[in-house]
Amino acid sequence: MAASITNANKASVMSNSVPDPIEHGGDVSAARALFPDAPEPFLDLSTGINPRPYPMPVLPPEIFTRLPDPAALARLTAVAATAYGAPSAAHVAAAPGTQILLPLVAALRSRGRAAVLAPTYGEHVRVAALAGHAVDEVTEFDRLADADLAIVTNPNNPDGRVVARNDLIALADRLRGRDGLLVIDEAFMEVGPSGASLAGMPRDNIVVLRSFGKFYGLAGVRLGFALSTPDVAARLRATLGPWAVSGPAIAVGAAALADTAWCDVTRGVLSEAARRLDAMLSAAGLEVVGGTSLFRLARTPAASALAYHLARHGILVRSFTRQPTWLRFGLPVDEPAWQCLHAALTIATEAIPS
Repeated sequence: MAASITNANKASVMSNSVPDPIEHGGDVSAARALFPDAPEPFLDLSTGINPRPYPMPVLPPEIFTRLPDPAALARLTAVAATAYGAPSAAHVAAAPGTQILLPLVAALRSRGRAAVLAPTYGEHVRVAALAGHAVDEVTEFDRLADADLAIVTNPNNPDGRVVARNDLIALADRLRGRDGLLVIDEAFMEVGPSGASLAGMPRDNIVVLRSFGKFYGLAGVRLGFALSTPDVAARLRATLGPWAVSGPAIAVGAAALADTAWCDVTRGVLSEAARRLDAMLSAAGLEVVGGTSLFRLARTPAASALAYHLARHGILVRSFTRQPTWLRFGLPVDEPAWQCLHAALTIATEAIPS
């Protein structure tokens, strides 16, 4: 997932110029290699992962020594169906992360034209191309209608754009006439608008992807879901094969997805943190232009220099090669982390020309 450290990166750092951005968030090892003199531990604000994760349940030792229990997996998919609003467990395919599902879903349609509503998560373009599709990145929603495979991230990463539910349904209707498939990546829907998800509207030409690790803050568990009709879900399960999801992931996922009280409290905590982050970024002269309550997108002409400055102070944020004025900030984990970010931004306002 994370970009490797190229010779150009290393040369850039050695010459004290601004290095190329790391292409995916979360690669603290790459940041350490690029900025070996930065304070430790690194404050990683480069992802959209909840910094206050769901509390891990106590797991019995045998869950690590036995093959995953099919009955436990069935319970997990039933809990996931309830959490996401799907009609039943038969509409759900569980996988070791939605990343694993991307090529399987792209292969549900024969090679043709894929259209990805951009800018968005770059893996959608890469995986659709690997599946043999000719891929177009489009910025106008209407241009998705003549694709064989249309992909929308909703809410979008990194700008938080939300496509209305009725517009997505109308798009699926238009695609049906050409046997087209609509894939909706709802990785951040837990913090999206109420009623915006299509997980509860199964159609054979709609696949909804849901990520477990982001909202629940447990990305290392590697758990994700595809929701569609029972036939489509069964096809994905057959392709994944037996024991695709680990026993610990099944147990943790089932506990977390059923804990609606934790979810309700967490949404409020994240919303308050996002408002605080907006105020801090604005006070530092950045223009907040979007995001969700798990990450905020800011714009500044000095984005590259600011990202470099923050990294030298041990703070990793997300830069974008194709949008050089953008920076994405995740949420600090605790009050010392908030103060660390505030101090680095304050120094930056004096040291970096706007």
